[in-house]
Amino acid sequence: MKNDAIISLLTKLVMSNRLARYLVSKQIDKMLYKAMVIDEKKFPHEVKLDRYYGVRSIMTAVMKNINRGLISKKFAARGVQTMVKGAMLENEERNKAVARYKEKYGTNPPSMVVLSPTKRCNLRCTGCYASSGADNSETLEWSLLDKMMQEFHDEMGMKFFVISGGEPLMYNSEGHTILDLPKLWPDSFFLMYTNGTLITPEIAKQMAELGNLTPAISVEGFKEQTDERRGEGTHERVLKALDNLKQAQVPFGISVTATKKNAAILAGEKFYDYYFGELGATYMWMFQYMPIGRGFTTELMLSPTERFELYKKWRQLIREKSWFVADFWNSAEMTEGCISCGKNYFYIDWNANIMPCVFIPYYKDNVRKLYGEGKKIADAMFSDFFVKGREWQQKYLDKEGGANLLRPCLNRDHHREFMEIVRACNVQPEDEAAREALEDNEYHEKLYEFDKELKDITDPYWNDVLAKKE
Repeated sequence: MKNDAIISLLTKLVMSNRLARYLVSKQIDKMLYKAMVIDEKKFPHEVKLDRYYGVRSIMTAVMKNINRGLISKKFAARGVQTMVKGAMLENEERNKAVARYKEKYGTNPPSMVVLSPTKRCNLRCTGCYASSGADNSETLEWSLLDKMMQEFHDEMGMKFFVISGGEPLMYNSEGHTILDLPKLWPDSFFLMYTNGTLITPEIAKQMAELGNLTPAISVEGFKEQTDERRGEGTHERVLKALDNLKQAQVPFGISVTATKKNAAILAGEKFYDYYFGELGATYMWMFQYMPIGRGFTTELMLSPTERFELYKKWRQLIREKSWFVADFWNSAEMTEGCISCGKNYFYIDWNANIMPCVFIPYYKDNVRKLYGEGKKIADAMFSDFFVKGREWQQKYLDKEGGANLLRPCLNRDHHREFMEIVRACNVQPEDEAAREALEDNEYHEKLYEFDKELKDITDPYWNDVLAKKE
């Protein structure tokens, strides 16, 4: 089916009345199943089903919240144009940029980037991967950020951007705030990770008027867990932010870090019923705690058994509840494994350091240095660090018998191979915590043990259930 026809159907889906929306959704659902399950030949049957249910849950979640009056039709229609047409489907403008990049570099560009324009934050959360705080001054100047955006958009063809931090709503440079990004790049879509405490009614109204930015609000569980890690009273401020977003009819998500302290909550039902059913979240991103930030410790890490339980919960949620939950480790079936190192995405922090992933705090290149030498950010995609990372990704996917996508992460799930690459490439640590982790042999040994146990748990399930032939 042609892209124009898909956009027309999706626009009809979000703009129609409830009955018409239901009928159109059934039509789109049949198309998805045919394309992703019946006609798809690349993946095993159960993996194809997981991918289908994952995509289907996005459509279902949006439709539910339009019906509930939590997402305006105007915002949803803008999302179809920016997120779907601009970032997900092929279009002439993107195709030309990708073709130019491929002609110059011999490969396709990454499709997205995660940007942390400032390290400043009004909270000081235990184990923060960014070690952020109010006393941090590291911030990308607006003139540099704008130049970077021009390269991403015009030369790499990017139309989807993820903003992290620090707290993005504390960004202020040369008279610009973070909301100037979606304003100045109206054909693109922005996902912003935020602690939510600064989302006032006015900020929510601005987001509604923009129509191309959705905030993912960070929590740790319910009130007790959130306040314990993020500070007393934080959860109450989050609830106020959610009310402001619902009043403005801006779709929002929940971002949660899975740790040993909240693993049991995340493996249950009440957490998801509360945030999706009661509070009206449209999506949820789950990050598994990575010991790389403030006060890094492996004691907060999920055990391999806990991680596997969350994988099974993810499958149940997308299949039985049609709630869109994405776990950056357990949902790797959706992305065909690790997407870092410029394969699909990369990360740039508040100091303009270019890293393979948000959870790999080591770098070879810096944007300011590259621009000062007359080079491009694209040149960083071909450092030995990034190239060796992509080579590992491909080697893992090509391994005999197929890759176990339940352990896709180069750093977390194959830490020994990761350290071999790190040491061979003479990388620089992003900060002091990253330097300490790099030199901590006990830390590495614990990750090696984690990897072995995860392999022992997930390999049989992958081989006997997910990769089983029809």
